[in-house]
Amino acid sequence: MKKKREDFLPINAEDMKARGWDQLDILLITGDAYVDHPSFGVAIIGRLLEIHGYKVGIIAQPDWRDIKDFKAFGDKPPRLFVGITSGNLDSMVNNYTAARRRRKRDVYSPGGVGGKRPDRAVIVYANRVREVFGKVPIVIGGLEASLRRFAHYDYWQDRVRRSILLDSRADLIVYGMGERQVVEIAQSLESGIPIEYLTYLDGTVAKTKSLDGLKDFVELPSYEEVSTDKEKYALSFKLQYQEQDPFKGRPVVQKHGDWYIVQNRPAKPLATHELDRLYELPYTREYHPIYEKEGGIPALKEVKFSIVTHRGCYGSCAFCALVQHQGRIIQSRSKESILKEVRLLTKLPDFKGVIHDVGGPTANMYKTGCSRDGEGYCGKRNCLFPSPCPNLKKSHQEYIDLLRSIRQIPGVKHVFIRSGIRYDLLMADNESDFLKELCEHHVSGQLKIAPEHVSPKVLKAMRKPSFEVYAKFREEYKKVNKMLGKKQYLVPYFISSHPGCGLDEMIQLAEHIRDLKYNPEQVQDFTPTPMTLATCMYYTGIDPLTGEKIYVPKDMGEKRMQRALLQFRDPKNYDLVKKALKKAGRDDLIGSGKKALIPDRRPGAHRRKGQRRKKKC
Repeated sequence: MKKKREDFLPINAEDMKARGWDQLDILLITGDAYVDHPSFGVAIIGRLLEIHGYKVGIIAQPDWRDIKDFKAFGDKPPRLFVGITSGNLDSMVNNYTAARRRRKRDVYSPGGVGGKRPDRAVIVYANRVREVFGKVPIVIGGLEASLRRFAHYDYWQDRVRRSILLDSRADLIVYGMGERQVVEIAQSLESGIPIEYLTYLDGTVAKTKSLDGLKDFVELPSYEEVSTDKEKYALSFKLQYQEQDPFKGRPVVQKHGDWYIVQNRPAKPLATHELDRLYELPYTREYHPIYEKEGGIPALKEVKFSIVTHRGCYGSCAFCALVQHQGRIIQSRSKESILKEVRLLTKLPDFKGVIHDVGGPTANMYKTGCSRDGEGYCGKRNCLFPSPCPNLKKSHQEYIDLLRSIRQIPGVKHVFIRSGIRYDLLMADNESDFLKELCEHHVSGQLKIAPEHVSPKVLKAMRKPSFEVYAKFREEYKKVNKMLGKKQYLVPYFISSHPGCGLDEMIQLAEHIRDLKYNPEQVQDFTPTPMTLATCMYYTGIDPLTGEKIYVPKDMGEKRMQRALLQFRDPKNYDLVKKALKKAGRDDLIGSGKKALIPDRRPGAHRRKGQRRKKKC
């Protein structure tokens, strides 16, 4: 049974008046369709503000080409502030491929149809709000705002852009997950503190003309310096990267002309009971009824029967922005809260007995983390690179106990893990037999894993474990499945064109794929997204944490060759693969030998143009 409109937060003036309201306290605008599910950030923020007593309305995917949609609740601005997000993804990542081609699909839009959100959605929406409501306080957040808080390299324009705080003309950025901050902002504004004085809140970025009164801060090279000097850009990244600690972090300042952008230290991680409360809010777990005729929202299908167990990731992969957004510290929900949610899912009318995922950014990090919790980061090394830290709590036993309890709930037939596992963490755990438990109960025929590459040089740039660790895990996985009498396979994910990867390294990876007799259906070409370590390497040609020069494949021709090498068996890639092999001097891999990647001739090239293969009778 579908939920009714009154079960959701208001989406227009009619819904608002039906509740007896004449004005909103807070207006939230999102680039995603409105899905009232805890996997959608605006739903969490909206429900949280609601239980704190605020009148909240949501405008989802407004038409930015007109101001009409921005007046969905009338001409009167919200009493406290407007909160803006591009949605669950950066709008540029959502709208474009790594080859800078516009995507046709958008799983966060009705029917999966693209084109419902503008490029740089946060900036566009915020400037429209200024046009409609004038000086109303504007707070921007979500992934797009969070990762563009400093001067940053923009891949799509191939230049350094200013902090999004200035281009959007907003008053504050909430960076990270944001629940603590938005409530504190609402309460501060409610108490009469003007928005321009809220420059001190943890987990926020403010702008100011003066640094008077600010002590013990780190100043980055200015926007003007980092936009013209790549060494200064690398230094700037290193300085801010080292200050993302919620316990010991200091304010970080970057000058932009007459303005100073001030990042306060990250907000403290949520305690278990606080995280439990968030996921137990009264979500309908449905998309809004207005999308029914358009076929619903595809993104909901992937998460509706999945469980989020924790936040954060201490993997710190160079190409991933999680450490800059959710942080390294694992914040886990209680077992009781998770089981309560599973029981709720089993009562939904369309539940078929399958829990699709039980995890987080990395599933098997649940209840793991640093034994020095509460003291902040070590500051000396990453938790898993180049090998697991001695201070790391690596036991999977609590995760195993959780999964066993979920399997025992009436109505649950299968429990799968889709959010990925860190095999290096698994291999480092000598206290529990998680691999056997995983293979016996939680793999649906294939286990997706992310070794990413085979070259030691590239893996070092990625901050990933050595390939020997993956090879050992692969053998253990085979051994356990054989013991269980199961035929289950590994599906490894690989990345092309990552900083540090040239044609030689990509050919080395292609040879590995050949030896595995593996034919990747999905491959990933590295996309430089704001505020990642790898993006800094891509733009500057420098590893900012070591100061070493690093090779970067930027030429689109080479990037196409590298991607083609991942799928060298596909006839469509023949010319690109052959070109790559000849350019690298690897003619030995062309021909009919056992080690060859491709034959001398393109498949089918012996037939004359227009000639068809005869059909067998």
